[in-house]
Amino acid sequence: MDTSFGGSTVVVTGATGNLGRAVASAFEQRGANVVLVGHRREALVAAYGGESAARLFASADLLDARQVDAAMRAAIERFGRIDVLCNIAGGFRAGAAVHDSSDGEWDFLFAVNVRTVLNAVRAAVPAMIAGGRGCIVNVGAHAALKGVARMGPYCAAKSAVLRVTEAMAAELRAQRITVNCVLPTILDTPENRAAMPNADPSGWVAPEDCAKVFVFLASEYGRPINGAAIPVSGSRAEQ
Repeated sequence: MDTSFGGSTVVVTGATGNLGRAVASAFEQRGANVVLVGHRREALVAAYGGESAARLFASADLLDARQVDAAMRAAIERFGRIDVLCNIAGGFRAGAAVHDSSDGEWDFLFAVNVRTVLNAVRAAVPAMIAGGRGCIVNVGAHAALKGVARMGPYCAAKSAVLRVTEAMAAELRAQRITVNCVLPTILDTPENRAAMPNADPSGWVAPEDCAKVFVFLASEYGRPINGAAIPVSGSRAEQ
């Protein structure tokens, strides 16, 4: 299956995280120009080394719409267009029952999971419309599909990402822009292994494997798919 992206420009938010790095690498290996958006330039340098002719660092606080606008403008100034936007930035917290959860917990989880997506699409979609096509892939979570005890704010935030995805898919279909959502369960990362030392990670999903779903959705083979919520649960569906 040919999934070449030569000449295409892919923007990756949350680019310094485990999944962000895997997604960026997958597109780079297939010839894309990549725009890597992270909170601090120093973290981008630590994760990737340096910029190149096909790699641009764009440091931005995704909760600051002006900084996100500046990052997207930098992408267009450098590469001329934005073809793919991968909204990977997000966050997780759990532990409190809904009736005990604080306003701060709700505000935090909706900000890092929903507001970051809104700021990114508001800045990128006009460029995609002008370019005549585009692809947006958002990161939800399997928890978006069903409420889980002591994860209410997180489930609600990721459910909002899913509903936003569906709405945008309907709104942008005529402009040849697809919008889909990837729903991972547990990713096999050093952080998750450290947080769950007694768990069995054999069925967890490697970030590199999850990245393949992003590549597929952004490729010509994924063009017919729009408004989908795609579970990425690995080999053990009970997770």
